[in-house]
Amino acid sequence: MENQSSYWRENLRLIFICLAIWFVVSFGFGILLVEQLNEFRLGGYKLGFWFAQQGSIYTFLGLIFLYTKKMNDLDKKYNVEEE
Repeated sequence: MENQSSYWRENLRLIFICLAIWFVVSFGFGILLVEQLNEFRLGGYKLGFWFAQQGSIYTFLGLIFLYTKKMNDLDKKYNVEEE
């Protein structure tokens, strides 16, 4: 029972970290800090615009791969991996 609680606690911690990163990138960089970021350019586009249009999507895709890797590691740690 203790292993299940620890596993779930670590899983929730990972989920909240991923959501926090996504929130900072999509809302923070794409909306709140857009004016400051627009002073820089990435591929010819203003950086604030890029984060609002593309950056949050790329970050989300990266977080999917990160979450998958970390969950596989967590499954191995608690010996609940799929075969």
